[in-house]
Amino acid sequence: QVQLVESGGGLVQAGGSLRLSCAASGRTLSNYARAWFRQAPGQEREFVAGINWRVRSTYYADSVKGRFTISRDNADKTMYLQMNSLKPEDMAVYYCAAAARLWAGVPTSLGAYDYWGQGTQVTVSS
Repeated sequence: QVQLVESGGGLVQAGGSLRLSCAASGRTLSNYARAWFRQAPGQEREFVAGINWRVRSTYYADSVKGRFTISRDNADKTMYLQMNSLKPEDMAVYYCAAAARLWAGVPTSLGAYDYWGQGTQVTVSS
């Protein structure tokens, strides 16, 4: 079993930055894809960024490319999402997710991920 706990959300002005963290406990996730998703009120949960260390691959949604960076620590216990140049449309609950199956790259669909955190709120004021 895997437990994921997000932190780092909060209130920031447009143009500002936040760094989200996702701490993992339980089984090792070294060879499995992990990702950040977000869900705004009344919207579907959407893929933001993902990382698959086994194949040294990262992938970003077009809406965040060039502004967000996904990374992990060397112990592979914590995943990060550095968010710069935040916009009001980035405001959402952000969730981290981990897959329990091996993927060739970075999957972007919700169904590819088996473990989810409880989410952390990101609020961007204009």
